[in-house]
Amino acid sequence: MLVVSRLELEANMIEKSKLLVILLLVVTTTAQGQEPTTTDISRKAIATLRIPGFVDFLVADGKAVWATNQNRVEKLDHTRSQPVAVVPVPTPCGAMALGFGSVWTANCSDKSLYRIDCQSKQVTSIIPTGLADSMGELSVAIGAGSVWVLSDSKGILSRVDPQTNNVIAQIRVAPYSYAAAFGFDAVWISNTGSQTSLGNGSVQRIDPRSNQVVATIPVGPAPRFLTAGEDGVWTLNQGDGSISRIDPNTNTLVATIQAGVKGPGGDITAGAGGVWVRGIYVLLLRIDSKTNRVVERYGPPSGSGAVRVADDLVWISAHDIQTVWVLRW
Repeated sequence: MLVVSRLELEANMIEKSKLLVILLLVVTTTAQGQEPTTTDISRKAIATLRIPGFVDFLVADGKAVWATNQNRVEKLDHTRSQPVAVVPVPTPCGAMALGFGSVWTANCSDKSLYRIDCQSKQVTSIIPTGLADSMGELSVAIGAGSVWVLSDSKGILSRVDPQTNNVIAQIRVAPYSYAAAFGFDAVWISNTGSQTSLGNGSVQRIDPRSNQVVATIPVGPAPRFLTAGEDGVWTLNQGDGSISRIDPNTNTLVATIQAGVKGPGGDITAGAGGVWVRGIYVLLLRIDSKTNRVVERYGPPSGSGAVRVADDLVWISAHDIQTVWVLRW
């Protein structure tokens, strides 16, 4: 009887321990699932710049950024209230790229790629590539010694040699692809689909050694802007406001994050330990790349704009109210 009693007691203790573990898991899961409260960005910003015009897309240059604006590209410094450089460009559009001593921006009116020298602050070359989106909702990428831009909505990715400023390859990709990013030794492009497309979109991986598509990965609906970093390739899916995460080691979708940033416009970038998402109805989100959770939310909503990480600074633009904020991270 003594042996049986001990066994019964131990079994009872085990059952209680299991129940405690289950309760702890429930509490932890509930806490992790809670949405973060919205912080007024003016309370966290170390600088707020008022930039006349239509300040929009950004590219990092050290701690500073270059920004597209009406008929110009401007360089902004968070310690200065006015742009530190202004370069005339007819109609700059889309997310820019920086490399080879230059800023590279699409120009919508002539569907060309403009090269701006960072030292002279002058346009040094105009390359007639064509643009897949004449409205400018696109992005330029730099990597593998080249500049990459989606140049035709029928599905053409153009590769530009910065030594000659000429297009040296045109790669066939899925139609209705607009945004490009470089990372993990590859070019990544989002296949948004046409306005009448149903279902999810995809991301294609292009090997710069062969100029060939080597993988097509399904993601959320209408992916547009994307970023490569923080151990993943991330897309902003305008169709449902979700964020898709791709593992570049396996070329597979490994997470879908319900971020609530549905709608046109917006932007996404990786850096400073997280993934940052700019939306229309939500000013800014930060996703923890280790947990795939939205951990910070900033407001109030201020139309569309862009976000970029520049060293330890996070820059956010809002063209509707002619404002740029800077967070230190």
